[in-house]
Amino acid sequence: MSFDHPWILLALIALPFWLRRHMSSRPSLLWSARYSDIHPIKRLAGGRTPLMAKAPFYFRFAAVTLLILALARPQTGSSEVEIVSTGIDIMLTLDLSTSMNASDFQPTRLAAAKEALKEFISGRKNDRIGLVVFAAQGYTQCPLTLDYPTLLGFLEKSDIGMLQDGTAIGMAIASAANRLKNSTAKSRIVILLTDGMNNSGAINPATAAKMAKTLGIKVYTIGVGKEGIFTQKVDDPLMGQRHITVRTAIDEALLQRIATITGGAYYRAQDAQTLVNIYKEIDSLEKTDIKTKIYTHKTDWFFWPLLGALALTLLEIIIPATRWRIAP
Repeated sequence: MSFDHPWILLALIALPFWLRRHMSSRPSLLWSARYSDIHPIKRLAGGRTPLMAKAPFYFRFAAVTLLILALARPQTGSSEVEIVSTGIDIMLTLDLSTSMNASDFQPTRLAAAKEALKEFISGRKNDRIGLVVFAAQGYTQCPLTLDYPTLLGFLEKSDIGMLQDGTAIGMAIASAANRLKNSTAKSRIVILLTDGMNNSGAINPATAAKMAKTLGIKVYTIGVGKEGIFTQKVDDPLMGQRHITVRTAIDEALLQRIATITGGAYYRAQDAQTLVNIYKEIDSLEKTDIKTKIYTHKTDWFFWPLLGALALTLLEIIIPATRWRIAP
């Protein structure tokens, strides 16, 4: 329930003062007279009670209240929102090679990347987002979807060991571009995160980037990892889990070239907060103005309080002509 003219409801504030004044005031001379003997008057009153004697005022009070509500124009209704423009289609690509277990990010590079991706996904609206994971080959973990909870579920399940070890950057871009090629979205982008150098896959990264450019797909590349030597956990078939030392080796020249070819940008993240900020920057760069049409259906209800006010006013007029009239 809403009111088309809510400011009129301010008049209700005066009603309690009016009621209080009436309850504390003496009868008006218009309705009273002096008598030496009131017994005849009592006989004239018949069955009139003090409550009925005050009934005309109460009817008037209620009628004024209903009239104020009617003038405020109460309404009920519903609104429908229609999205006119389409959002952006985004394919996220995540490196699942064993080097993503390096401890330069706490607890690991992969864990930090997942947290940054979760925040990025949670901040989008009306954009279809998909997920490609890669190691020695690329694999579509989740196709383009607006079902973000499902996408986040697939992201959580993405882990090292799902794919044969390696870093197939070209295959990752090709897999993501293949998912976007039939998209009719205003903008289509790939966000590729890796901590290594291309050493696997049948497609050269530069060739994949040119293919993406031909399809009108922009690729943002992110190199993740600090400079230096770090420990990482690996599963050894013979010795079980153990820690080995690894040196960060990111092919920044290649990632910059991929971004340049497709019209994207290259970023380097050497700590978790920087990685989060990078996704925030990409998020701000790739925004679509969502145009909406709002249809509102309203039903007026002022007639009913107005009808009640008229009925109560009529009762106030009729009562003085009945057995409950006030004696002169």
